[in-house]
Amino acid sequence: MNEHSLETIELEMAVLVRRINSLTSDFRRLDRSAYLLLHQLSIEEASGVKTLANNLKLDISTVSRQTAALEQKGFVSKVPDPQDGRSHFYQITDLGSKELIEYRQERLDKMVTLLNGWSDEECQSFGDLLKKFNDALMRN
Repeated sequence: MNEHSLETIELEMAVLVRRINSLTSDFRRLDRSAYLLLHQLSIEEASGVKTLANNLKLDISTVSRQTAALEQKGFVSKVPDPQDGRSHFYQITDLGSKELIEYRQERLDKMVTLLNGWSDEECQSFGDLLKKFNDALMRN
């Protein structure tokens, strides 16, 4: 990899993060952490704090705080662990699913606007490269 390419990627990633944060501040209903936690719970039956923390690359105390906030809003509920009565799992509620779906649609609508004029091939390549980059981040 040449140095110019690396410098371009580094700068464009910094710009992307700033612009994404600015863009998503318009979506007041869920913050990024709530969105990602609800998404994770939507693809799993139920999950414990440790599993969520591992899957999201966060520490357990952060996930505990975030899930408690989601529970207060009625977006997740605690269910007892059938194998260990002392612990519990979180699962997404109907209200949490509804909120996730509506929020995701807002984000998708914004993506449609941002990607207007891009070909299907460009969108596919961009998505594939973003996924590859995110996968590399998860391994580190």
